[in-house]
Amino acid sequence: MVKQKALGFGYIPDEAQHHFLVQIPRSKKNDIYVYERFSWDNAEVQSSEMEDKNIKVVISFDKWAAIKAAVEKEFNRRLQVSNILVAKFKGGDIPLERLFGKELVLLLWAIENSDPSLISIAIKNWLGLSPEERWWLFTMTNASTGHYANRNGWRIAIRYALTENPIDDKGGIQGNITELLYKKI
Repeated sequence: MVKQKALGFGYIPDEAQHHFLVQIPRSKKNDIYVYERFSWDNAEVQSSEMEDKNIKVVISFDKWAAIKAAVEKEFNRRLQVSNILVAKFKGGDIPLERLFGKELVLLLWAIENSDPSLISIAIKNWLGLSPEERWWLFTMTNASTGHYANRNGWRIAIRYALTENPIDDKGGIQGNITELLYKKI
């Protein structure tokens, strides 16, 4: 069976315009930007909706490097199950199907202000959540603190929930995630 072609991680512009775009600079000194976008430019260089209001998170190259492999592995596993070509996070603009984008942004929100030594815990806890739980957490957080510069409220709760909670034998957060979040807010 022929694998379905997609741009980046599962993004197919003919199926939906809503997507996320990860902007990875060539220099390790520059930050990674993640945009939420609602249209696709039929051009090599994307320029529409690449403005401040569409930025969901800005993360240092070092923190990005710490999560990149785990995220690639998780997304590519699911793309293979869906018979879609796999991808890599290489330099430049990488589009993500909107649900993958929500999941990535959730993890990045958890680590943006965290101690780098807690990133491995955040990855394990993030992987311990189902995709549906990640989507719900993104939606709740995005509703109140979705802009990259607003690092309060739910964003703080997400950081605590994913970086400072014990990990059970299955690699996920012990207890009910909603309960944990409301304790922190």
